[in-house]
Amino acid sequence: MSSVVVPRNFRLLEELERGEKGFGDGTVSYGMEDGNDLMMVNWTGTVIGPPGTTHDCRIYTLHITCGDKYPLQSPLVWFRSRINLPCVDPKDGRVDPAKFAHLANWNHKCTLESMLTELRREMASPAGRKLPQPPEGTMF
Repeated sequence: MSSVVVPRNFRLLEELERGEKGFGDGTVSYGMEDGNDLMMVNWTGTVIGPPGTTHDCRIYTLHITCGDKYPLQSPLVWFRSRINLPCVDPKDGRVDPAKFAHLANWNHKCTLESMLTELRREMASPAGRKLPQPPEGTMF
């Protein structure tokens, strides 16, 4: 039995509603970058760094682009806040799908929330938790 794929705009409306209502413990959040973006392409995300890491209490902002093929195709994701993580390009802040399993293994069941939550887990992973970080507040 195959699962039903919800059309892009319905899916994004569901995600927008969930993002506006809030969810979880508040360590990740997301919403529309521009309320007039009728195609719901440009999103902004926020991740609060996990405790006990070099990211502790830092607030990271991200730019997320959901293309025409979303949710069948992963979004494009860039950190706006400077961060040192193995999956993030140090030149422009782009999250590299080849180095971030959640984007590499993306399927229609994945969400913006799950992607942001997995990025936060990357910050707490052995590879990311102790990396020296750029000065707080610096941007790409």
